[in-house]
Amino acid sequence: MSRSLYSEEEWGLLARARRRYILAKINAEKIPDRKDFEKALWGSIIRLFGEYGASQVDLLIIEYNQEGGYIIIRCSHAALPIVRASIAAITKVGDEEVAIYTLLVSGTIKALRRKMASGTLTDRGREKSG
Repeated sequence: MSRSLYSEEEWGLLARARRRYILAKINAEKIPDRKDFEKALWGSIIRLFGEYGASQVDLLIIEYNQEGGYIIIRCSHAALPIVRASIAAITKVGDEEVAIYTLLVSGTIKALRRKMASGTLTDRGREKSG
C-alpha cells in the first residue's frame, strides 16, 4: 500500500510530504530478522507515543541488511524525533538482546547512500577525522 507524496496544509492546499531517511545499526550476537525488528519498532513507537504518535510517523523500512546489521528507515519529517527515540528504546527484538543506534539522518535516500559509500563514517556514525 503506497501513501501519497502529498499532505494537507492550511487552507486545504496540498504540499509535498517531507521525509527523512535514517541509517541505524543493530549490535547483537545474532541479528534478528526484518519481521521481528519491524514488530519491535512499532511496539516501541506505540509504547512511547501511543497510537496517535504511531499514526503520524509514515514509517517504512527501505533496506534491512541482516548480515551487516544496517537498516534504512523512512519516516515523516515531523516524526523524526519520535522514530529516533523509539529506535533507541529498543533493547530486545524477539528473544535477542540488542542495542540499536542511529548513525545518520538525511533528507534524501540518494544523499544517505552517498554518505554511506564515502567511507567517512565510523561505527557510531561520526565522520572520521583525517
